Formats: sequence, C-alpha cells, structure tokens
Amino acid sequence: MREIVLDTETTGLDPDAGHRLVEIAAIELVNHLPTGRKFQRYLKPECEMSPEAQAVHGLTLAFLADKPVFAEIVSELLEFMGDSRLVIHNAEFDLKFLNAELKVLGFPQVPGSRAIDTVQLARRKFPGAPASLDALCQRFNIDNTHRTLHGALLDAELLSEVYLELVGGRQSHLSLEREEIVPILATGSTVRVDATSRNGRVSRVDVVSEVELAAHTALLARLKNPIWTA
Repeated sequence: MREIVLDTETTGLDPDAGHRLVEIAAIELVNHLPTGRKFQRYLKPECEMSPEAQAVHGLTLAFLADKPVFAEIVSELLEFMGDSRLVIHNAEFDLKFLNAELKVLGFPQVPGSRAIDTVQLARRKFPGAPASLDALCQRFNIDNTHRTLHGALLDAELLSEVYLELVGGRQSHLSLEREEIVPILATGSTVRVDATSRNGRVSRVDVVSEVELAAHTALLARLKNPIWTA
C-alpha cells in the first residue's frame, strides 16, 4: 500500500487572495513506513510574502529569488505523487493551495476524498485533545526539538512518524504472515514478496525409538487407569 505524506509552506493563508506556495515536500510510504524516497522543492512565489507567514517558516523572498516557479516542478511532483493516497495534516489548507496552483496551469484538481487528514484522524482517536503536529509529537514521544520553524520537509517527516502511531504503530494489524517490500532498482518501484513462499529449512521429524516406547509403556503400567491407554 503506497501513500504520500504531503506538506506545504505558503506566502499567506488564502490562495484566493493571491498567496502562493513557497515550499512543497512529499515522502513515500509503503505499508505506512517511509521507503526513503522523498520530493522537496523551494518555490519562487512571484508575489509578496506576508510577515506572519515568514515568521512561521522563515523563508524570505531573497532566499526564494533563484528558486523554480511551480510550473517548472509540477510534472515531477505529479509523477512522484502518482495516484497514491495523500496523508496531510489539515488537508483542506494544503489541497486548497495545491489545487490553486494546478488550476492556473490547467491540471486536474486533487479531490479531497484522496486525502487522509491526520488532524481529523487524531480528533477521532483522542476527542478533546490538542491535534497540532507538535502536540501529537509530544503524545507519541517523537523528538521535534529541532523544529524551531515550520518547514515542509521536516513537517512531513514528523507527520510520517505521527501517522504511523495514529494507525496503530509499527504493527497496525495482527498477521502471522511475513511480507517484505523489495525494491526494483531499475525502476525505483517496489514489489511485495511473501516470505512464507520462500524455500526454507525442511521441518525436522522426530521418530520415537524402541527404547523410548518401552520406557513409556512401563510408566503407564505403574499408573491407575491411565487416560493414554483408553
């Protein structure tokens, strides 16, 4: 099961007011676990940066001046995302910005039904408790001390750990079958391999010797009405 953890940073709170993306990051999960494949880009927004947004992520227009615009990275982003389900903290916010950028370029919109909103997931699991990313990191003892500012890649990495805990930890279901995810190096994709189908050591069959049988019979003879002879 492939999923993509997605996070963004922006110039403000509302794309309808002209605010734009300044960073987007995505992390690949297979069976809820990171595979190591990541996508991250800083973006030149071609608009002003609100002071409030800059205080959140620390990205300045001067830093972003030589970065690509969204149109230059959109194809690579969509290829990385594929048709996988998206895992997003406060999905409505990020999808609104992503879809605003896609709409300008004539790309199809990403439906909300494709996203798992970890804010809603946390609120259902812990009613009344704080559901911010920092609060969930604290709840699950995930180290976020290096998070002094928001950053799309850092937040996506933390969210991937939080999401794993929200769905039940490293063993989210009971299964006696072993399954491995094996990378296909030529394509960068993966394939599942049922480890139980591999040729393993043949089970040993222990044969009871005549001496052991005689000792067992002698033991039963000393018992009153042994059930093993019924």
